[in-house]
Amino acid sequence: MNLESPKVTTKKSQQELYNFLTEVENYKQLMPESIEKFEVTKPNTFLFGLKGMPEIELAIKETVEPELIVLGSTSDKFNFSLNIIIEPNGENSDAQLLFDGKFNAMMAMMVKSPLKKFITTLSENMSSL
Repeated sequence: MNLESPKVTTKKSQQELYNFLTEVENYKQLMPESIEKFEVTKPNTFLFGLKGMPEIELAIKETVEPELIVLGSTSDKFNFSLNIIIEPNGENSDAQLLFDGKFNAMMAMMVKSPLKKFITTLSENMSSL
């Protein structure tokens, strides 16, 4: 299952946004209001829980400075990656989130709408940084 967030413009340069997003504790600022738990569990890994959803642990799996950050789930049961693409836009930068999940058809139907809302919220919150 593939989902895309809207592309948003941030007030940070490409390098500044990359630096911000490679510090996992900063993701707390991007989370939806429905967040119930946020915890840095390892240097490049964080755990979060949203109201009504299971807790998810994400790790930075790959980076290409200053244009790409790949977050991946640490759980085999909920196998997905979230690519954050950062492009320069003058003094600012544009960012877009690309979600790639390996789910069965039933699971995909159940999680598609909440996940789309989640990645849209993350990108919108990036635009206000």
